[in-house]
Amino acid sequence: MATRLPPPKRQKTYHGVPEPEPEAPKPSQNIVVQFVSEDDGRSLAPAVNLPANTSREGLEVLLNRLSTQGEDPVPFQFYVALPEGPDTKPGHSSPILCASFSPTGNLLATGSGDTHARLWDLNTETPSHVLSGHVGWVLCVEWEALERKLATGGHDGHVRLWDPKTGKPIGEAMKGHSKWITSLSWEPIHINPSSPRVASSSKDGTVRVWSTLTRRTEFTLGGHAASVNVVKWGGAGGPKGVLYTASSDRTVRIWDAETGRAMRTLKDHAHWVTTLALNTDFVLRTGPFDHTGKKPTSDEDAQELSKARYNKLLATTPEILISGSDDHTLFLWSPFGSSTSQKPVARLTGHQRQVSHVAFSPDGRWAASAGWDSSVRVWDGRTGKFVATLRGHVGAVYRLAWSVDSRMLVSASKDSTLKIWDLKAYKIKTDLPGHTDEVYCVDFVADKVVSGGRDRTVKIWKN
Repeated sequence: MATRLPPPKRQKTYHGVPEPEPEAPKPSQNIVVQFVSEDDGRSLAPAVNLPANTSREGLEVLLNRLSTQGEDPVPFQFYVALPEGPDTKPGHSSPILCASFSPTGNLLATGSGDTHARLWDLNTETPSHVLSGHVGWVLCVEWEALERKLATGGHDGHVRLWDPKTGKPIGEAMKGHSKWITSLSWEPIHINPSSPRVASSSKDGTVRVWSTLTRRTEFTLGGHAASVNVVKWGGAGGPKGVLYTASSDRTVRIWDAETGRAMRTLKDHAHWVTTLALNTDFVLRTGPFDHTGKKPTSDEDAQELSKARYNKLLATTPEILISGSDDHTLFLWSPFGSSTSQKPVARLTGHQRQVSHVAFSPDGRWAASAGWDSSVRVWDGRTGKFVATLRGHVGAVYRLAWSVDSRMLVSASKDSTLKIWDLKAYKIKTDLPGHTDEVYCVDFVADKVVSGGRDRTVKIWKN
């Protein structure tokens, strides 16, 4: 026999109007709380992550549970002391996609999805100029090593040159690419101090080398079968150096920077090659400027100082290249070393997901790689031997930057934090929370770190 269900409950009505549905509780933001004694400043319990709307009574119960002083509950009074955060720089109205300190560390350039690049004066920490001209996102900013010019590359496929003193464009946009610009690289000062050329790589599968005097293409490198993701201008391998390019066609290619002739093709990766680093990156980027703060008096002087710094680094090692790929691996290459074979010196394995960025320490002794597996790995910069894994992020790590003395590393992540790592203990030295969304870019100079990301703010952190 079937059981009849009771009729549904009659809905209460008030003057014919049904009862309003109860409001769902509004989600509350979480905050990290550290309980500290007002008397002597000692920590009363470990830091905890709590909803921002926790009541005083709730805090009291929690603190009594966490502190291990006695059995009987102790009454507490609470007040809030906010930690000192970084200087937040308003300005851009879209996510910050790239940020770079100038070679002397006195200026900062940022590029954003709002189609503008901005220049910041780090002495006054104010925006000095807005660089308007691109008609799409500004994807990369790159300083000439003598700090006389800034190059920007955009989603519009244009490369633009700017005078950092005035913030004015140097001539019209340099047009030629049919898709967006993925990276920029300047000719080293020790090769051409008076008017260094600039190379641009693009999603259109080509690299163009531009004369900064005529703002025309000197030659186009067209050997890749897919997007060229990175271009680097190295100082080895020829009178004008060489260009290293990494592409989604799974190859790394090396080109003569004087003629544009293809010299080598390095084919060991099994997926897109998305990042490249040279052990000479830092000395090429900073040219004649070192920690002494001495300024060159002429182009010839700048050339001599730059050449001396470059040769000093290469006295004990050839120019070494590391490539990182979506195949979860990196390769270390020494194309101009004792054996000039096209085979890698070492295969660097350990990342569980795609490699997003690789960077050599300024002294060339170490390399660090960031991955989508939330880890940072440190490698020996000459042999490729694994040194340590740095764990602490809870989201993909996008970018890395080294301190000038090669003792510290900073990482920027999808988890909205930056972390400074101590490379003696291979532990987090400082956690830098402050962004409210993914952090896309980071750079490190002297005692300052700059970061930018999806929350549209530029933050400058000072030691």
